[in-house]
Parts: sequence; structure tokens; C-alpha cells
Amino acid sequence: MVVLASGSGTLLQALLDDPEPKPYRIAAVGSDRASCPALDRASARHIPTFSVRIADHPDRDSWDRALAAACAYYAADLVVLAGFMKLLGPDFLAPFGGRVINAHPSLLPAFPGMQAPADALAHGVKITGCTAFLVDGGVDAGPILAQRAVPVRDDDDVGTLHERIKVAERVLLVEVVTSITRAPYRVDGRKVTLG
Repeated sequence: MVVLASGSGTLLQALLDDPEPKPYRIAAVGSDRASCPALDRASARHIPTFSVRIADHPDRDSWDRALAAACAYYAADLVVLAGFMKLLGPDFLAPFGGRVINAHPSLLPAFPGMQAPADALAHGVKITGCTAFLVDGGVDAGPILAQRAVPVRDDDDVGTLHERIKVAERVLLVEVVTSITRAPYRVDGRKVTLG
């Protein structure tokens, strides 16, 4: 699989630290940035890295195609977004139909988008969490693979809540990637059945 990341790489690190034997192999780690800690984490493990920056392409469609080509170069059977902060368009998603996974810090469909923990606090929910899902053309809108609940504490701020969600999100992502690479999964409309 190819992992795409934009930032610190803690989700990637959870996949790297998953004990052997893994039913998956990380063939490469890519980013939309020329450098980021996630790429450094991959390099430290001698995993190939690549960067496909939007600024280096005339438009988003050509960027999508270049990113898809980079993932295809490493023969990706699965693409995992691990803190990848860009939306992927149809020119990327088409060649990987149903094989792109993302993790999000809320119990989707509640609180999609970049500010999920802040939105959860502003809404006054008592439980939030994280979701692993198959990426489609919408914003955090694809079929849900698995979810994990995280209670909201009365003294939480965005930082404390997001940190607790990230801990659950790391465990959830490793479990989901392990499950779908070990056995087939079925998608029927919005319902996903893991093997």
C-alpha cells in the first residue's frame, strides 16, 4: 500500500509500529509537501518517499493525475490517507476505486471537514470519536468502515479532545487496514462488510 500524509505522521507511525507479521506492506509514503515529518518517519525506516505538490501543476486535475501516477508507480493495491490534508478528485479516485481509506476525527456523518473537534465542542456533544471510511468524491462522505467513540469531558478544549481522538484514531486505522488487507470486504451502497 501507499500512505499519503501531510504533517507529523503519527497515523503513519502507528502503521509502521504495528507488530509483525503484518498482512500489508507499506511500499511508499507520499506527500503534497516537499518535506514534512511523515516523510522523515518513512525515510528513517528506509521506505521510499515522494512528493507531489499542487504548486508544481497547472491545475488540480493534473495534480490528481500526477499523484495517482506516483501511487501506481509503487503498485498500490490500497492507498491510505494518514493525515493527508487535500481533497482527492475523480482523476485520482478512478484508478483506485474503493481502495482509498481515510481516517477522520469525528463520528461521521457528524462534523465533516477540517474543524471536527472544535465543531463537536461548539455543538455540545457528549460523545464524539473517529471514523475510518472509503474515500469518495465528497468531503468525509464515503462509506464507513469502522468507528470508535471518545467521550467529551466537561473540561475539554479543542487540544485535549483532539489528542484523545487521535489516540483512538491510530488504533482504529491500524485495525481497519489490517482487517481489509487480511480478508476481502464488500461494499453494498453505503454499507461496508469487513471480511
